[in-house]
Amino acid sequence: MSDMSNSKISSLSVASHDDDEIDLTALLGTIWRGKMLVIIAAVIGLVLGIIYAFFMATPVYTSSAVVMLESRQEQVVDLESVMTGIGGDQVAINTEVEVIRSRGLIEKLVKQLNLMEDPEFNTSLQSKPLLSPGRLISGVKGLFSSAEGPQSSERELLDATIDRVLDTISVSNVRQSYVFRITATTESPQKSAEIANTLSELYILEQIEVKFDATEKATEWLTDRVGQLQIELEEAVTAVKEFNAGTELISAETLGGLNRQLKETRDRLREATASLAAAEQRIAELNAARAAGDMQKMADLAADNTLTQLILRSETPDRTVFEARFDQVIQRAEVDLARISNQITALENSIVTQEGQIERQSADLVTLQQLEREAEANRLIYEYFLNRLKETSIQQGIQQADSRILSLAVVPLTPSAPRKSMVMALMLILGLMVGVAIVVGREMAQNTFRLGEDLENKTGYPVLGQIPSIPARNRSNVLKYLSDKPTSAAAEAVRNLRTSVLLSDLDNPPQIIMSTSSVPGEGKTTQSLALTQNLAKMGKKVLLIEGDMRKRVFAEYFDLKDQNGLMSVLSGETPFDTAVIKEASLHADLLVAEKTSTNPADVYSSERFRNFLTELRAEYDYIIIDTPPVLAVPDARVIGQHVDAILYTVRWDSTSQRQVRDGIRSFEGVNLKISGLVLGQISDKGMKRYGYGGGYGDYSSYYDN
Repeated sequence: MSDMSNSKISSLSVASHDDDEIDLTALLGTIWRGKMLVIIAAVIGLVLGIIYAFFMATPVYTSSAVVMLESRQEQVVDLESVMTGIGGDQVAINTEVEVIRSRGLIEKLVKQLNLMEDPEFNTSLQSKPLLSPGRLISGVKGLFSSAEGPQSSERELLDATIDRVLDTISVSNVRQSYVFRITATTESPQKSAEIANTLSELYILEQIEVKFDATEKATEWLTDRVGQLQIELEEAVTAVKEFNAGTELISAETLGGLNRQLKETRDRLREATASLAAAEQRIAELNAARAAGDMQKMADLAADNTLTQLILRSETPDRTVFEARFDQVIQRAEVDLARISNQITALENSIVTQEGQIERQSADLVTLQQLEREAEANRLIYEYFLNRLKETSIQQGIQQADSRILSLAVVPLTPSAPRKSMVMALMLILGLMVGVAIVVGREMAQNTFRLGEDLENKTGYPVLGQIPSIPARNRSNVLKYLSDKPTSAAAEAVRNLRTSVLLSDLDNPPQIIMSTSSVPGEGKTTQSLALTQNLAKMGKKVLLIEGDMRKRVFAEYFDLKDQNGLMSVLSGETPFDTAVIKEASLHADLLVAEKTSTNPADVYSSERFRNFLTELRAEYDYIIIDTPPVLAVPDARVIGQHVDAILYTVRWDSTSQRQVRDGIRSFEGVNLKISGLVLGQISDKGMKRYGYGGGYGDYSSYYDN
């Protein structure tokens, strides 16, 4: 699984690298091969440029007026909050550029210069040519509709004229300055200068009018607002006075004194509560001692001198006198307890009274403070707006524009366009670009593989062999050709493939080799036969297995009639030694496929097939399995689980890149890594036609084809 992940990452990285970088050498080679098309396109572009510049283009004239933005202005009063001037930052400058090009300002320009009567801007006044696309379209529509189209309203004509005028006007800011350049380009030099100058004047007048209107509206609004604020201030002051008159004298100091008094009362209550508990405990102890009858203990608890003297005078004091005196002590303790209880009740009532008084005083104080704050806030707002009203009233009538004209536009003497030399140069360059685009586009539209390097870069897998097309009239003559022409280009290519396969993994040389492709007709079977023959001529014991049970194309290469094959061996009906064919032209053993009702993928997934291949490993040096195309059926992906190497054949200039990618991805989806690719059926004439160097023709003297 780790190997497959690395394979995918490698494939993706290579493909990404190929997409991000351009092979300039290959690009220049492609352009050079299509140089005639590029030259023709360049000549056509140049001719079109000459026709346009000298015979079709209407000369236009450009004139510019310069306006400077006054970023700082001295005002009689500070009215920035009422009618601010224009800042000097880039945002403000860009805003002014859009203001100059606003439709409202251009509409004033159109009306002032009466441009509605100018055919250059009002297209309804232009004479229509006898032959034009628009006239032809209108004529065709008239054949199917007898009613005349709706007439344009005056507003629509005005809007269309404004659009045309906007197209002729440009406004730009001179870098690092507050200067605007207002440029007009029309068919008349006088008209261009007049439009630029008039627009500059209208822009400055617009600034003054906007300021005047804003100041007037601000004055009117401030007058109403000051009147409202005055009423609100008077109401707030009256509310404070009425509240003071309707409540007791309230102050923060008085409220603080009440809080201190409440604290002292609560302290006394805590002390009285503690005394009450002590008195109750004393009475309980006295009663317990009397019930016990121990006079010494009773005297000690009572802390009474009389009881102490009675005990000291006689060893056996009179108990009646002693208990009578002790009862007096208990009565005094009970009187003290009652006094403390009454004191606690009085303190609790006092605390309730004080808390209620503090709560009322606090609420009244909060209300008074709130009313006073509202009155103060209303006073501040009123004074602020009153000052603004006075400033605005003074500012009326002394507005000045934020810009001024630095230089008026002058009437140009020569047209600004078209620039004939530039037009011809641009059309020549455009022709060259179109020619190059056509040549490159034609090359990019090619969706197949013509070079091994392209195949490697697109897939991320190595190309182990590049086999040219074998000049055999039919399939049965392929092996004969390779045998008769051992020094041909095809035979040498097969040897190179054999070497690459055997050296692809030196630590674990492949023994079972599978050959597959994306779609039928890519030459994988021919490649399997050629590789088997080549390995056998090395003195190796080789077995070729036909893995395509559906097509069974081996019959087109060999004379096979009613021959038992793979299914008979796997089912046990025929021994392997009986089913295998000793093919002389192949110099190797051959095991053909048989038609079966069982799905071939299930056969190849069985344990019998796995064990069968394990047994073959002990009998043969190499086992070649020719499988069906991977995009057609799943057989190749199943057989691939049991082999040591997978050869993936791609037909030269035929198999699409998407088919190859999908085929490889199907193997990667089941954790199989392709050992290498084979670019097959390469046409030497096709390579030369496409202009690719390095074909077999470059060293054909080494081959005997």
